[in-house]
Amino acid sequence: GDPVRGQALIGYLGAVGGVLLALSAPILGAVADKHGRRKPWIAWTVCIMAVGSACLWFVEPNSSVMSIHQTLLLLLVIIVAFSISELFHNAMLSTIAPANRVGEISGIAFALGSWAGLFLMLFILIAFALPGAGVWSFVPEHTLFGIDQSTHEHNRIVGPIAAAWMLVFTLPVLLFTPDVAASNLSIPNAVREGIADAMATIRQLKHYSNIALFLLSRMFFFDGMVGVMTFVGIYAAGTFSWDTATLLIFGLCSSGSAMFGAYVGGRIDDWLGSARTLKVAITMVTLIILFLASIQPDSILYGVPLSTDKVWDFPYFQTRAELIFFCTNQISAMFFITGLSSSRSLMARISPPGMSAQFFGLYALSGTVTAFLAPLIVASFTDWFDSQQIGFASLSLLLLIGG
Repeated sequence: GDPVRGQALIGYLGAVGGVLLALSAPILGAVADKHGRRKPWIAWTVCIMAVGSACLWFVEPNSSVMSIHQTLLLLLVIIVAFSISELFHNAMLSTIAPANRVGEISGIAFALGSWAGLFLMLFILIAFALPGAGVWSFVPEHTLFGIDQSTHEHNRIVGPIAAAWMLVFTLPVLLFTPDVAASNLSIPNAVREGIADAMATIRQLKHYSNIALFLLSRMFFFDGMVGVMTFVGIYAAGTFSWDTATLLIFGLCSSGSAMFGAYVGGRIDDWLGSARTLKVAITMVTLIILFLASIQPDSILYGVPLSTDKVWDFPYFQTRAELIFFCTNQISAMFFITGLSSSRSLMARISPPGMSAQFFGLYALSGTVTAFLAPLIVASFTDWFDSQQIGFASLSLLLLIGG
């Protein structure tokens, strides 16, 4: 009921998750290098994410089953499991991709992920969110499976659908991709040696100055980019009072833009170089977020008046401000996903041979040791100024520092 309080709560949730990940990521990466295999870690974390996502079905206003605090705790578990899973599948990149195609394959992977998100959002939109609204002739009159929109079931069904999708499409990774051979070390010994190696790797960073500088920069720009992804929909929903269907269309189109950006960005990465591509992406996302934060229902550029009259009869994005926000975010999505892809391919290119998981552990650490910063900055600025606009704009600070 309170979008400002909602944005702050999501911010504090992300801050707690960031602290937990900062404590575990480098150790887990080093353990993986010692024990060898990556896929068992991916399997377990995906199972945790799937169970957690399925439980989101029980989240509803004034629920006797899941309170707001229990919901936030469940989201925290999903966030941590996701980041651990990401660490291990990122570490697989250098063992699967030929050196001259790392950027392209990383970009294709992000593009396929964006395609999956686009497909799922389109399905949810047509099957559950739009029926009964009478918007398009191809939309059915009634929801699929008898989903009841009045009890938010069209929102809650997203969790179980995501759970099933993750389980099904993790199977090809587990069944058909090569894994590093397991060592003879037991898990406890791998943990002990992994922790020792992790500390040694951190100490050795002074001998890998290019990696150290990249990881230090990434601590800030990655946090800012993920913050943009997390809060752009929250900011838009609060600013323009967008409903579920509007947000789904917004997310669907943004996923399509990200899919295009990931593929093109991956090709540019191999042609222009990962570092140059990354610099362009960070610069553009920084400028775009400052512009997005300037948009209000009746103004743009922090005060230039805009008409609030409807510009068309289409039931979504009816005002000039909404259309400008929508279109600008499509450009942001392209550069955002290009930045993530180039960041990963750059790490794969500069990691010493035989130490990819350790350095991807530090890579994960650089994305998590300050992972509390973006949500904490947004939450704090939102609370201090009682303003979603200032809270959202504060993310540019992290992008500027990282850039």
